[in-house]
Amino acid sequence: MSETALPFPSTGMDPQALAEATVRAMYPRDNASQSLGMKVLEVGPGRARLSMLVRSDMLNGHATCHGGFIFALADSSFAFACNSRNLNTVASGCSIDYVAPALRDDVLTAEAQERTLTGRTGVYDITVSNQDGKVIALFRGKSYRIKGEVIAGLPAAQQGHA
Repeated sequence: MSETALPFPSTGMDPQALAEATVRAMYPRDNASQSLGMKVLEVGPGRARLSMLVRSDMLNGHATCHGGFIFALADSSFAFACNSRNLNTVASGCSIDYVAPALRDDVLTAEAQERTLTGRTGVYDITVSNQDGKVIALFRGKSYRIKGEVIAGLPAAQQGHA
């Protein structure tokens, strides 16, 4: 998502505009993602792509990126993807497989993609890769929609649900 994104449309918000508006509302409140230097690169209905630089303070005793930081990047990407329709959604479960180490100064990218969305639940797959396209981790998240909206007060017709 670019810094020059359009302001919140007042009427006729399409799904892409809604996803962009939702991330603009969520990211400023997401102190965890900000403190880890995560950047939202792209968002759309049911998808998100974030990046993060592996800093020296993220390294474990093997001089590789601690798995918790990789998990956090994948989880943040998951959060932006599953909230992209402006319906408050949380994780109900997730798992991760680490397939390769990430090193200092790697730029990791987590790409989240919705696989299913039925009723209040969804399943999302997230791939974390480095700047060379090497897969670092595979994450699967299960979502659950709770009460409320990320951006309160938008008419239901603008959110793609009535």
